[in-house]
Amino acid sequence: MPGGRDKGEPVSFFEFWPGWLFYTPIVAYWIALGIRYRDFGMPTAANPKITTGGLCCESKSAILDMAGPVARQAIAPYIVLDTDTDDLARAEAALDAAGISLPVVVKPDIGCNGTGVKLTPTRESLADALASFPRGVRLVIQRLIPWEHEAGLFYIRHADEAQGRITSVTYKDIPCLTGDGRSTVDDLLAADPRTRLVPHIYRPRLAGRLDEVLAAGEQLPLVFTGNHCKGSVFRNGAADITPELTAAVDRIMRDIPEFHFGRVDLKFRSVEALRQGKDFEIIEINGVGSEATHIWDAGTTLREAYAAQFHHYGEAFRIGAENRRRGWKSTRLFYGIRLWREQRRLMRSYPLND
Repeated sequence: MPGGRDKGEPVSFFEFWPGWLFYTPIVAYWIALGIRYRDFGMPTAANPKITTGGLCCESKSAILDMAGPVARQAIAPYIVLDTDTDDLARAEAALDAAGISLPVVVKPDIGCNGTGVKLTPTRESLADALASFPRGVRLVIQRLIPWEHEAGLFYIRHADEAQGRITSVTYKDIPCLTGDGRSTVDDLLAADPRTRLVPHIYRPRLAGRLDEVLAAGEQLPLVFTGNHCKGSVFRNGAADITPELTAAVDRIMRDIPEFHFGRVDLKFRSVEALRQGKDFEIIEINGVGSEATHIWDAGTTLREAYAAQFHHYGEAFRIGAENRRRGWKSTRLFYGIRLWREQRRLMRSYPLND
């Protein structure tokens, strides 16, 4: 495992609360800030060149397409494909033209929380993944980054600041079951200190393997996507924020026009290299709809989690207000609600993620 803080308990007591329960105080805080700033959509101006600032219904590829030459070097290569007919042939032709070979990751261009993300190591799995999406949906197909470790880095830069800062680092571990030659996958899920507490997260993805007996020492990764709500284990890596890492990330993010607030998801070779600002590749860049995910470390207290949330959303409102004074506009409330509903509709149509 990469660096980070050790956990005493497998989950925190609030880690898997229903969303409405955990986020109610945050929504109340957002409303209070909206009243104060006289604009409930003020954070959408924090990244004014991104749809809703990245709050909802933003295009992943459109954000990556904004990258200049410096940022582009740090982003894993990708293509965009609209599902229609002859998807596999068109995808293969586009991948070949871009110099991208299998394995690749297929994901919806509009979505969140890893919904619909598919790992496709073979031509057959690529065909299956493309066919599993509705027609007329835009997909991003990205080269699989070979490094094992994944992290989310939260970046903030006010327009008048010479350099941005990293306010959160979260390491994302993929939980695995280890076979003993006797127990079924279902037995192993029930015995693991963490998975037995949240079996509903893992069982649907393993529905066809629950009765399988793993060989002694055989490992079964339980999820591919690095998303907490899909089953990845998040750990606080704040101790690994260094001036070198901050400078490297800042160079990249300043090469994306008017990007001021959001999370960079990446894979990296080692913690030592990451601390030096080296050997990492960006998977995607998220705007104001993202959060500082270190709060889902099992060692984080509820007070610490809310303090982090309030701080980051407070910053989003401040940056939005600064950008409004610079001439940018926020997203109109009812238009934003319409886009949020559209994103929800799209996400209901996506297949189960890997």
